[in-house]
Amino acid sequence: MIRKLTKADEPLYMAMTEEFYNSEAVLHAIPEENRRACFEELMRSQEYAEAFIIEHGEKPAGYALIAKTFSQEAGGLTVWIEELYIRPEFQGNGLGTQFFEFIQKEIPARRYRLEIEPDNEGARALYERLGFKSLDYSQMIKDTE
Repeated sequence: MIRKLTKADEPLYMAMTEEFYNSEAVLHAIPEENRRACFEELMRSQEYAEAFIIEHGEKPAGYALIAKTFSQEAGGLTVWIEELYIRPEFQGNGLGTQFFEFIQKEIPARRYRLEIEPDNEGARALYERLGFKSLDYSQMIKDTE
């Protein structure tokens, strides 16, 4: 199940962002105060940015943070999947693929863009199978037309 982040999810969001930024998936950490400020901004407006909780069964399996922008280069809406974290014990269950399918259905866009650390070969291989192409050092894109 994938659902939008709510105010009640703040402790869960903070715990999972700490796990994410302390994992091997990223090369840098983000201080708690910055992550808390991000949460507060997400609660104020979801016009340009949204966050989702990904559940497996009834257990919190991960989260995703997206930004929405209009791109002249892409010729329309671009959905940038800025953070997609699946907890280690839930990896390999197809949750990353399910999230991308959910986003395409719920937020149709001209381009989808991912930020993936260069050494995260498993994630790169997954998104290449879903039609993404490497854009540069850490970004992948998929155009829908």
